[in-house]
Amino acid sequence: MHKLLYKIFNFLYPIFRDWGMSRNFASYTSLVFNIAIMVALAYVIYYIAKFLLVTVTAVFAQRTKTKFDDYLIQNKTTRYTAYLIPFFFIYKAVPIILDKYEYWELIFGKIVGVYIVLLGLWIVRTIFNSLRDYLKQKPEYSDKPIDSFVQVIMIILWIFGVAIIISKLFGIKQGELLTILGTLSAIIILIFRDTILGFVSSVQVAINDMVRIGDWITMDKFGADGDVIEINLTTVKVRNFDNTITTIPTYALSSDSFQNWRGMQKSDGRRIKRHILIKSSSIRFLNNDDLNHMKNVQLISNYIDSRQAEIEKYNDLRGIDKSLALNGRNMTNLGLFRKYIIQYLLDHPGLNKNMHIMCRQLQSTAHGVPLEIYVFSSDKRWANYEYIMADIFDHVMASVIYFDLEIFELPSQIGPLS
Repeated sequence: MHKLLYKIFNFLYPIFRDWGMSRNFASYTSLVFNIAIMVALAYVIYYIAKFLLVTVTAVFAQRTKTKFDDYLIQNKTTRYTAYLIPFFFIYKAVPIILDKYEYWELIFGKIVGVYIVLLGLWIVRTIFNSLRDYLKQKPEYSDKPIDSFVQVIMIILWIFGVAIIISKLFGIKQGELLTILGTLSAIIILIFRDTILGFVSSVQVAINDMVRIGDWITMDKFGADGDVIEINLTTVKVRNFDNTITTIPTYALSSDSFQNWRGMQKSDGRRIKRHILIKSSSIRFLNNDDLNHMKNVQLISNYIDSRQAEIEKYNDLRGIDKSLALNGRNMTNLGLFRKYIIQYLLDHPGLNKNMHIMCRQLQSTAHGVPLEIYVFSSDKRWANYEYIMADIFDHVMASVIYFDLEIFELPSQIGPLS
């Protein structure tokens, strides 16, 4: 190739000399013509390369089953490669054209060389971006932080690329340049602190499977509550349920606490854990008249019969004086209400019967006795989950009055405001 280029760009000078031109005039004239020829040939090479790489590749990509070549075209890999070929031709031609102009040969050679390095890095970047887009379409890679790994690779390549550019511009050997960069490592670490932390966190996130794309996470420190849509080297993007986007530093996932709801989404139910406050002054023992009246409640009528027979047998065997309700064993309106709630929950179609179904009494407070419902809805979708939970507590709060109980409420202010 070198001999061919030498013949192309050195045939004019002898002709101009034969025409009687002076040495300098013939040299500059041939230089101008050679530059024009080089530019013309570069354009021809570019259009040939563009046709072969862009047009032909596009037709070929449409006929193949794989999608990877389609992503190469979308990321303009072939187009940038078509730019690279004529610049490589120019890089080889410049030393021949400017053979007698060492100063300009050095300058233009460096400029073209730097551009080739930058263009090469850009082509590699488009290839990795195409690989990233291709892998994201695969189910087994769709939730992996591929962006982080691509960015790490590109940072390493850019470091080497910058080292090559500096060595070309200033004539420094690459080994000496890397030694200089090693001595400046402390400054480099300070500049790229977030990037390095993000890289380490990305590796931890990937290895420990802490977060995947598509996971629902909650991180109160950053106001994030929604689905992870992107994980890259420095940030994690979360689309909140109000459609706002929260950006979280990647290293925060390994240094701060957050809540990942993936386990719930993969489980058989979503937990409902909420309580109501019962006024302690409304809790009392039930007498026979109360029990006979409560037998009209179908869900607990059989329970009242069996429980009442058991209690009466116990009290009779021990000769308990029932003139005072405190003596012996008795049923309370709160205890009967708890039993009713459990039976109601067991009959509710929206709950998973194979998981915990519980109505429990918590530690009493100054505001009353907390009665907590602890169950799991079989439908985990947010809107349906909220509907099921509201449906349960609508019924529970409306049922309280039938057991002669009261829900605690702070008294409203009476009279004009002072």
